[in-house]
Amino acid sequence: MMQVLLRMLPYYYRHVHAYENTLVTKFFGLHRVRPSSGQKFRFVVMGNMFCTELRIHRRFDLKGSSLGRSTEKIKIDENTTLKDLDLNYSFYLEPSWRDALLKQIEIDSEFLRNHSIMDYSLLLGFHYRARQNLQIGSSCPESILPDKLTVLSEADAAEKDSAYNYRDGLILVQRGSDKNGSDAVGPHIRGSRLRAPSGCFEEVDLLLPGTGRLPIQLGVNMPARAEKEEKQEEGSKSLHHMYDVVLYIGIIDILQKYNMTKKIEHAYKSIKYKYNPLSISAVEPQFYSERFLKFVGTAFPQNSSNQ
Repeated sequence: MMQVLLRMLPYYYRHVHAYENTLVTKFFGLHRVRPSSGQKFRFVVMGNMFCTELRIHRRFDLKGSSLGRSTEKIKIDENTTLKDLDLNYSFYLEPSWRDALLKQIEIDSEFLRNHSIMDYSLLLGFHYRARQNLQIGSSCPESILPDKLTVLSEADAAEKDSAYNYRDGLILVQRGSDKNGSDAVGPHIRGSRLRAPSGCFEEVDLLLPGTGRLPIQLGVNMPARAEKEEKQEEGSKSLHHMYDVVLYIGIIDILQKYNMTKKIEHAYKSIKYKYNPLSISAVEPQFYSERFLKFVGTAFPQNSSNQ
């Protein structure tokens, strides 16, 4: 895989430079060390997707395949990495953010496909914005706890009483947007802030003492609503629960080419498990990309009128 990284590095650099909001793994260094006594070894320094003061309550490794894509652990906690078949959440984003996220994932997937890369994953983690983590001002009634997201320009947010008019939800103040509604998501979203109306909440989250706001970019500190489906006994309707969450998203494991080993793995699993070959993770890059994008699209559906 080191050879894959070295061959891909010039193209990777150009991709990261061209797309500031890329979700692919961030590589910061490739090093070789030879101890005074012993064999030399190499290691890669990468960015930590979950480098945040917020607790990551759930994390998922998602490929879009189904064979073997569930977690066998009986006890699930916040350190458990869940998989495709364990995902019983749908995530609803503000429309322009959803469009930007899916577009960037498509661009990143195309980049990987062009380099014959497959078997990569969407690593998704989220933080529950539980009510006990919110500091509520004395003037804020229980009925207006944050349950939706409003997007404002910096100019609008600065106007007197503007936050008061949006007391029923979280406010995203976009850096670089204007009062005419030009809020297309692009590189300017870096440094945008997520906050609660100052007339209602003294702090957005007690895990960020003294600030009450989070810098936002694609894949980092993204506010969303998560709909959890809990299946009941046969014949009963599933239960649906809504949660305010903060999302962390990235594309990992991007150094696996569709080589002869993976081709043999695909053939072997197709025969042994008698599965639909298209449900196996090891498939050729073009189909892998198409399946991956389709799965991600279902995990981030469009907002319905009641969301």
